[in-house]
Amino acid sequence: MINLKIDDQQIQVPEGTTVLRAAQANGIEIPTLCDHPALTPYGGCRLCLVDVEGARTLQPSCTMPVSENMVVHTNTPKVKEARKFVLSLIFSERNHFCPYCQVSGGDCELQNSAYDEGMDHWPLPPNWKPFAVDASHPYFILDNNRCILCRRCVRACGELVGNFTLGIEERGASSILIADFSTPLGQSSCISCGECVEVCPTGALIDRWSAYRGKETQVETVHTICAGCSIGCGIRVLTRDNHLVRIEGDWDHKVNDGVICEFGRFKPMDEQRERVVTPLVRKNGALKAATWDEAIATAVEKMKAGSVAGIASTRLTAEALYEFKKIAEKLGSTIATTLEEGVNTASAAAVAAELSAPIEGSLDALKSADVVLVAGADVLANHQVAGFFIKRSLPLGTRLIVLDPKENKLDNQAEISLKAVKGSDADVIEALASAVGGHGDLAAASEKTGIALEDLTNAVALLSAAKSAVVVYGKGITAQKDTTAVKALVHLSKHIKGSLISVKGDANSVAAEQYKLTGAFDPEGLKTVIVALGDDNASKAFTQRVEPVPFKIVLSSYISPLTAAADVVLPVGTWLEQEGHYVNVSGLVQKSAKAIEPKEGIVSAQAALEMLAAKLGVELDGKWQANLTAQPAAVKIAA
Repeated sequence: MINLKIDDQQIQVPEGTTVLRAAQANGIEIPTLCDHPALTPYGGCRLCLVDVEGARTLQPSCTMPVSENMVVHTNTPKVKEARKFVLSLIFSERNHFCPYCQVSGGDCELQNSAYDEGMDHWPLPPNWKPFAVDASHPYFILDNNRCILCRRCVRACGELVGNFTLGIEERGASSILIADFSTPLGQSSCISCGECVEVCPTGALIDRWSAYRGKETQVETVHTICAGCSIGCGIRVLTRDNHLVRIEGDWDHKVNDGVICEFGRFKPMDEQRERVVTPLVRKNGALKAATWDEAIATAVEKMKAGSVAGIASTRLTAEALYEFKKIAEKLGSTIATTLEEGVNTASAAAVAAELSAPIEGSLDALKSADVVLVAGADVLANHQVAGFFIKRSLPLGTRLIVLDPKENKLDNQAEISLKAVKGSDADVIEALASAVGGHGDLAAASEKTGIALEDLTNAVALLSAAKSAVVVYGKGITAQKDTTAVKALVHLSKHIKGSLISVKGDANSVAAEQYKLTGAFDPEGLKTVIVALGDDNASKAFTQRVEPVPFKIVLSSYISPLTAAADVVLPVGTWLEQEGHYVNVSGLVQKSAKAIEPKEGIVSAQAALEMLAAKLGVELDGKWQANLTAQPAAVKIAA
């Protein structure tokens, strides 16, 4: 530990801490613009200058490490004069009307810094030329006239996401932020994660939805969980007057460290589907508005008649899935499953049950992996934050191997891309495991799988030399008919002493698996089917599979071809309009909070199921959490 004094306050911090972080950790505020806690210190804006006794000049606190018995002053006349000078230069360079701007309300860091220094005018006359505004992106706008060249966006794109789309062109006063080689943002390699927008300290990057919809002091913020996939990222939902204004990453959340993707940040804002706002019952061939009592009574009458199947979305909360299971058991349903039908989880759970122990580790392992093998998982398409963890580590020395017979978005960044013939994944994995273990015939494996012997040999060399290897697998492996490939992965992970992670499916794939809602759906002979869809999308193929069932009950947030074919439709809330629990890819049980109150007449999926249960005489014991661990799971489940 290092002992130092900041503004006459004696403090102690770990070695390697910067003066800025030491001050912040002890309640001492030092203004800054280019700094962000999630990014590597840059030292570009010079607003954080401090006076260090013994130093010839003022020092940037964001890049200067503490030293034993250091004495720092943060508010001397010399320091305050330097801050005002730095801000004056920034104001003179671009179109910054911060002293007069009435739009921002605490969310513009440049304006806040100026007000903190008592500035209410420009000490230097503006001397800037106008820059073109780039509005080509569907989600956000780039205005270089408001840019202060802090490069937070550039660093976030590279350090947090690993995409490296953004950069700076030209020099001095002509410097501008660009995408790729001066490509319009909407046509660039941007993946629409929005990290650049979130870290921007001014109005240079603004998203189209939240801009001018209220000041920071006028919105309410709810910390909750994204239900976009099984990663379970922490998010902050900003609302005003019960309307969604913006979604941001939660920088303090241990799963994602604040990083979120397009599906967590922008897709919920861009929802265009029409809501179901009242219960509907089919009468004389047409769906008609009905009361809740009538709709529930009609549904219950058909459900009591027998031959009922139940299908739920894995976007539902664990509480709702458990109650769905209890209803299905009471009715004696031979089919109680989810839209995923266990494709993403059943094989791994079966291997774990056979071994009587979890076979997978935590997603955290990706943050420190030196070698990553991705098998049958297109993480940049379906579980993007996991993909960000991989991509951003590659420039730091992490080696990537991709095993996928299909085109994978990580192929062009992989050191080795293994394209095996269809159906030979297990053979490739077992060959790698055996070779790493010191035996096995790679030549035979090459001939059988169609992969070049050189590629197999190089993959074995990388895996053998790894100190913290991680194997990530997905639907390409779990969708196979048996557990052979998963067992081969377990074998490989033991040989390389690495972590094994499957990315699962939607938000509550793990919970659905633990409740054994994983069977296949067969409409043959069914009289009634109840689909607890929630805010999920029912594919065209699924809708066609359900169509032959004579009576269809659908719990849905949105109107769709499935609700149009239903006989009873119950309006339920979206993931933002309910609370409950989700089990993420690492087995972490997380609670989501309600951020928006649903309109009158709309209830949560759990509440709708409880209405059905009451009329069916189903006793709900509330033991959803205990039943998550009632049987072995592929990953250790922890609250």
